[in-house]
Amino acid sequence: MNQPIIFYCYDAYCGWCYGFSKVMIQIEKEYKDKLQFEVLSGGMIPADNPRHIKATASYISKEYKNVESLASVQFGEDYLWHIFHPDESDWYPHSEKAAIALCIFKEAYPDQQIAFAADLQKALHYEGRDLTDVEAYRHLVEKYNLNPDDFFQKLHSETYKEKANYEFALCRQLQVNGFPAVLMQVKETKFYLVARGYTKYEDVKARIENILMEWNG
Repeated sequence: MNQPIIFYCYDAYCGWCYGFSKVMIQIEKEYKDKLQFEVLSGGMIPADNPRHIKATASYISKEYKNVESLASVQFGEDYLWHIFHPDESDWYPHSEKAAIALCIFKEAYPDQQIAFAADLQKALHYEGRDLTDVEAYRHLVEKYNLNPDDFFQKLHSETYKEKANYEFALCRQLQVNGFPAVLMQVKETKFYLVARGYTKYEDVKARIENILMEWNG
């Protein structure tokens, strides 16, 4: 390994990951010359048996305020409408479609994974886009200048579905059972846990520095 790798295990539907996006953007900016960055989707909500938004709306309606307070982010009105009006919502959330989109994007722009993951979360939690709907990605296809025909073809392909499910399995193999989580690989079989759950930038930075000091020492 030429450089240690930061694995950011997240899920597009994870509200605490939405809050943590700002931390990861800052960490990447600081360490992009010293570390490689890889975003892995965790598959928090399986696609094989999606449940209506009202299954989690009550929990989210209380928890989102904690995320806003601790992470200094804001959840958008269009998203919160579904949380506070679940009986009127047509949302059946699942993690797979957003994970497929990330896999497609990573092939095109591997050095912008953190930014794209953050944009996916903003699309859901702030703009209120349904990430199970293919049209939810059109503005990002335009923003990142991706070929729309190619992107939407891949979004429906079994190949990229398999890639997404491989990432879900890899997160489980890394023993990640909650999101967000950050691990740092310094050797083939040597991993450090950098963050589990929302963690402040200063704490993430301090842990990375300690690992680098030990690894270089």
